[in-house]
Amino acid sequence: MAGHSSKKVIYAALIGNGLIAIMKFAAAAFTGSAAMMSEGIHSVVDTGNQMLLLHGMKRASKPADSRHPFGYGMELYFWTFVVAILVFAVGAGVAAYEGVNKLLNPHPIANAYVNYLVLGAAMLFEGAAWYVAFVAFRKEQGDRGLLEAVRRSKDPTIFTVLFEDTAAMLGLMVAFAGVAAGEYLGIVEADAIASLVIAAILAMTAILLAYESKGLLIGEATHPEVLEEIRRVVLAEPEILKANELLTMHLGPQDVLLNISIGFSPDLSAEQVEAAVSRLEARIHAEFPQVSRVFIEAQGWAAHLAAKASSEARLGTGPDAPED
Repeated sequence: MAGHSSKKVIYAALIGNGLIAIMKFAAAAFTGSAAMMSEGIHSVVDTGNQMLLLHGMKRASKPADSRHPFGYGMELYFWTFVVAILVFAVGAGVAAYEGVNKLLNPHPIANAYVNYLVLGAAMLFEGAAWYVAFVAFRKEQGDRGLLEAVRRSKDPTIFTVLFEDTAAMLGLMVAFAGVAAGEYLGIVEADAIASLVIAAILAMTAILLAYESKGLLIGEATHPEVLEEIRRVVLAEPEILKANELLTMHLGPQDVLLNISIGFSPDLSAEQVEAAVSRLEARIHAEFPQVSRVFIEAQGWAAHLAAKASSEARLGTGPDAPED
């Protein structure tokens, strides 16, 4: 499941978005700005999304039972996908409606200074929440490029909040530009256009979130570098001749299912194979704590023994060879 840093990121965003939403709606009611109304709806959606992510984390922490023997970790991925749908359907949809409605019925913004004050305060709150999410994301992913880090990350809570806060910062800048263009350039439609641009930003954010969470929801393997390290550990065991297949799937951010198909030396006894398997499991759990479940299949073991017995029988060297 997601860690403590993920919860800290979500709580920071939840508090910030809740306060910002109240200010934006008050400003929208006072000034009649469509862009501010869109931003207020955006903040409400973000607040609801953070609640859903916390709900997903709580559900994902449930222990495994008979109905879900591998646990509930993938519930976090499901609720992240729901968040993406809400950002698109509610956030982008309502912002687009507000923009089109204002475009068809344009009117100047009253008391624009209120919008500037609210947008400035919102930038401070959103900037603080974004910084918390960015620091947590960098701590998890290191110095990799942003897109590569997102693709590699298996904890959707952090990059979801980071995406939402990035979209929020861009939306605030667009709203600021729309209000300023309406007031100083006399472009009455600028506020409506700003609302439509905010809708586009939210839609693109939602599509990116849906794409990333869909991959996790249907089952993603661990990163190839980790897989190669696991292969190295497997082949380091002297009794193992070949690692035929290594299959992994993330059941949660720190919950990996590992299935290994390996070929043992045909000269080993059943007791030696059992000892090698136990030793290998212990080493994998020690070096890769995210691997919570390991299934080892001795593929071709019976066929190997049958081929060996047949060869010995033909050569007359086996236990069933005829006596002189």
